[in-house]
Parts: sequence; C-alpha cells; structure tokens
Amino acid sequence: MRVHGQVGFRIVTGLPRTPPELVEAFRGKASSDVSDAMGRLYAMDPGIVSRTGLPLCGVAVTVNARPGDNLMLHKAMELAHPGDVLVVCTNGCTTSAVFGDIMGTTAVAAGLGGLVVDGAIRDVEGLKALGLPAYSRAVTPGACDTDGPGEVNVPVSCGSIAVAPGDVVVGDEDGVVVVPRDDAAAVLERLAAVEAGVAKRIAAIRAGELFKPEIDQTLRDRGVLP
Repeated sequence: MRVHGQVGFRIVTGLPRTPPELVEAFRGKASSDVSDAMGRLYAMDPGIVSRTGLPLCGVAVTVNARPGDNLMLHKAMELAHPGDVLVVCTNGCTTSAVFGDIMGTTAVAAGLGGLVVDGAIRDVEGLKALGLPAYSRAVTPGACDTDGPGEVNVPVSCGSIAVAPGDVVVGDEDGVVVVPRDDAAAVLERLAAVEAGVAKRIAAIRAGELFKPEIDQTLRDRGVLP
C-alpha cells in the first residue's frame, strides 16, 4: 500500500482487492438475496436510487469528496480497473452534481462498472444512453468545483453503510448492497442457501401450498390464535 498526500487530501494505492472470480460469482445476484445472506444487513438506505435502471457488480473504488467538489472522483476514475464501481461520499451535499454524461463517457470508455454516489449526479438521460449503471441520492442540474480536497481509496460512508476500497458492490432496482472483501467467500456460500430456500418456497406455492403453516404456529406461540 502506498499513501500519496496527507489525511484530508490523499490518494491510497496498492490496496487488497476481492479476487475477480469471487466478484464474478456475485454478478446477476439479487441485492435482496445478498443482503439476506449477511443477516439482512449491509444494504444501503433507500435514498440511494438506480437512475439508469441498470444492475451493477464490481469492486469498490472509494471517494471521500469535499461537498460540492469532484476533483478526487476524476482521479479515482483514472486509478480504477475495468469493471470497478466508483463509490462516492459527498459528505451530505445534494445540490452540486459530481458526475454527469461527460465523465460518464470517460467511465464507459475505461470499461468501469458503474458508480454509486451518496449525493447528486446529473445528465441522467445521457447516462442512460451510455448504458452506465448509476445510482445516487439526488439528481440536480447544478455543477460542482474541481479543486479538492478529498481522498481516494479510504473507508467511506455511502447510503448509511461503511464501504472500504476492495469491497464488492452489488446493485439492482431494489437498491445497493456491500459485501466486505474479507467475507466475500463466506457470503457466497450462504447466498447459495438463501437462493435454494427461495426456490423451494416458490416451488411449494406453485404446488398449492400458498400459505406457510408456521405463520399460524407463530401466532399461537404469541397467544393470538388458540
């Protein structure tokens, strides 16, 4: 690991990443199932919304941005690997868009996997046309500065969830969930069990078992039913 600059205005490189084969194993998985596999946790709050209707899955490259500034987001795009997901904390700013279709054109050309911004983006129609998965808390026409300070590849808060560089980010129309890098293999094992349980229950419904018998038992245990 190398640290360039000082706290508050720094870039970190050479950090560990989730292995590509584990990342690919999460591709196409439902964010809800992934969250269930982690105790129904690690889902970003519902203020983080898909703006282009496209799913995403990739390794997090994090940005801690000064409110109203996107200097470090530009640098993060340059440092990111193909398929990576930019995860941006704007420290509560929703009045200045830190990303739009010009940067989106660069992101697509670089093969990036998408972005999640706890803040604002703009040019949504342009981003849709580019086919870039983009999630944000807000949309605004207002632009931002490119002066700094800020940080790249440090732990950030995005959508009320802690995100570390190298974590796996999975997003779809339900929202965004974060898989901690060190837990990715274990979560995949639990995810298989979650998916098997879902498939089993759907099969039972289609076979005529519309209502789960354990619901009534739970109500009896609570004294609601005799």
